[in-house]
Amino acid sequence: MNKVKKLMFNTALLTASSLVMRIIGLAYQVWLAGRIGPAGIGLFQLVMSVSFLCSTFAVSGIRFAATRLVSEEIGLNRLGGVNKAMQRCIAYSLFFGISAMVILFVGAEPIGFLWVGDARTVLSLRILSVSLPFISLSSVFSGYFTATGRVYKSAAVQVAEQLVRIGLVASFLELAPAGDLEKSCAAVVAGGSTAEVFSFLTFVTIYFLDRRRHGQPGTYSPRLTTRMLGVALPLAFSAYARSALSTLQNLLVPRGLKSAGLNADMALSGYGIIQGMVFPVIFFPACVIFALSELLVPELTEAQMAGKNEYISRSISSLLRKCLLFSVVSGAFIFISADALGWLIYKSTEAGHYMRIFALLIPVMYMDIVTDGCLKGLGQMMWSMAYNILDSLLGVVLVLVLLPRWALNGYIAVIFITELVNFVLSLLRLRKVADIRLFGAPKKNKMTAVPVRCRK
Repeated sequence: MNKVKKLMFNTALLTASSLVMRIIGLAYQVWLAGRIGPAGIGLFQLVMSVSFLCSTFAVSGIRFAATRLVSEEIGLNRLGGVNKAMQRCIAYSLFFGISAMVILFVGAEPIGFLWVGDARTVLSLRILSVSLPFISLSSVFSGYFTATGRVYKSAAVQVAEQLVRIGLVASFLELAPAGDLEKSCAAVVAGGSTAEVFSFLTFVTIYFLDRRRHGQPGTYSPRLTTRMLGVALPLAFSAYARSALSTLQNLLVPRGLKSAGLNADMALSGYGIIQGMVFPVIFFPACVIFALSELLVPELTEAQMAGKNEYISRSISSLLRKCLLFSVVSGAFIFISADALGWLIYKSTEAGHYMRIFALLIPVMYMDIVTDGCLKGLGQMMWSMAYNILDSLLGVVLVLVLLPRWALNGYIAVIFITELVNFVLSLLRLRKVADIRLFGAPKKNKMTAVPVRCRK
């Protein structure tokens, strides 16, 4: 199977699995919203904001580092170096995953009381801490299967994990008292954490069966540890800053809504509607975009290692044009159908109202996903992370300024402004490193090649 057919096959496969997961996930989200209510969804989203920060520390850039390192070894035809690269990535992920677990478990109480500002999150945070080493290790195996082109294995694990998660959450919620937001939120987190353990065990089993493909003895792979740290640590430090700012922004939103005159449950409800009910619908059609963004990293890395500049230029230009068309059509459909979708899915006219508003932002959000994947595949991850940090810093400032005055309308303005800034900066950077043309064919031999340090 040639490169183009392989990419198309893997994209179709990831898209199909992502579509299945999104259908299941959306049905689950509808059921969960009905079970614990918008205020419960809002409380759960606060826990997930802390989870995002802690997971970022647990992973510390290793997923992309594993993808990049394995892709380089394959691109340089050093297949025996794949296992050695994976050994280093696993050791790295164990260190950061266990460290993150200890920090969150010990610090759950001050984080819940002082950072989140809601004591009902403490129990959920302690349960969440147990899953962090497993999230970190699973990210390594996921990066490996992406780099080796066997994404169907990773996709199968993700679908199975989603089904296990839903079953466990439903079972645990049966044990939680009705109307008790603290216990209900803890039940949802416990189901998710147990599913992460299941995912890790499945990944390990599949990996050990698969790794025999890359067991060539005597292959010399220079500076594997240095190369891994050179990719993972800069990404990690950048991700820490971005995640901390993003978490801070999310935690400030309910407080800002309270400052605008809403009570605690109303603030959580408004936040929960947008983050937990509207965004799953807005990003539902993006499964194909996420799949392409995922597969772009090893594809562009291997092409870059081989010096295929014209191929890179043509591929990126074509992809951006198709993504623009797809995102405009998706946005138009959700904009027109917003009221019907809000009522059909959630029995909520308010959810439909916000769907129509955010449908206008879909082309920007979808294009930004693909642009970010292209930058990472071309070794521009530091620029991508810098833009994400600026995005989050701007978001924190805008939340502090706009929410006390304009409440949820201010929060909507924050999302629009930060998404636009991030996308414009990312697209300008991509144009500097690759000759891309959204309209018209790219010029030949005008691509600025990015230096690669790990050639033979």
